[in-house]
Amino acid sequence: MTSLSLLPAVDVQGGQAVQLVQGIAGSEKTFGDPLAAAMRWQDAGAEWLHLVDLDAAFGRGSNAAVIADIVSAMSLKVELSGGIRDDESLARALATGCRRVNIGTAALENPTWCERIIAEHGDLIGIGLDVRGTKLAARGWVREGGDWAETVDRLSAAGCATFVVTDVQSDGMLTGPNVELLKAVCARTDADVIASGGIAALDDLRALRELVPLGVEGAIIGTALYVGNFTLEEALKVAREG
Repeated sequence: MTSLSLLPAVDVQGGQAVQLVQGIAGSEKTFGDPLAAAMRWQDAGAEWLHLVDLDAAFGRGSNAAVIADIVSAMSLKVELSGGIRDDESLARALATGCRRVNIGTAALENPTWCERIIAEHGDLIGIGLDVRGTKLAARGWVREGGDWAETVDRLSAAGCATFVVTDVQSDGMLTGPNVELLKAVCARTDADVIASGGIAALDDLRALRELVPLGVEGAIIGTALYVGNFTLEEALKVAREG
């Protein structure tokens, strides 16, 4: 079995590192300087960082300057997410030098655009699937989108290389990942799948590592790291076991 990639998360709101519960505005816990958080994960051995502009995701502002400073300071690979919905915001995100841009709401609202940018930029584009039940959650998770399976089918056919799958109901809840959802997504696509939401313990990472042969390539870890359920060093050791 190959190892599971880990992507520690830094979610930026109002220039601060925060963690939300189920993506709900106002539920956040604040963890200080986002650059310091990012450097902490890099120093602990992370090869990836999942960096999110929450204000842009909710359509209420931007942390573009802070985000760009973080990406430029990192030697690891950065997956950048939040509010990337058109050519202008995509160009700004790619200009930071990030390794991958994660497209969320736009995949629902403008699938033709998503197909075009996948054709133009290849594996620099990942598609975020924020799932609530069988439906996608749109625009900062405050509206309902279409059926997630239809989006996977369409964008897989367009050549999408990576889907980032978040179970909205488990995000920030420390209730464990939605393994059945991840298996269902893997069964519909040959693209890499990144798991997000619910990871609370090292055993959750062991469970996800068992899905690597099915197509789960990595896992985003947020709240569990920030509240100290385990260290990133411990998580990386588990992710690389076997």
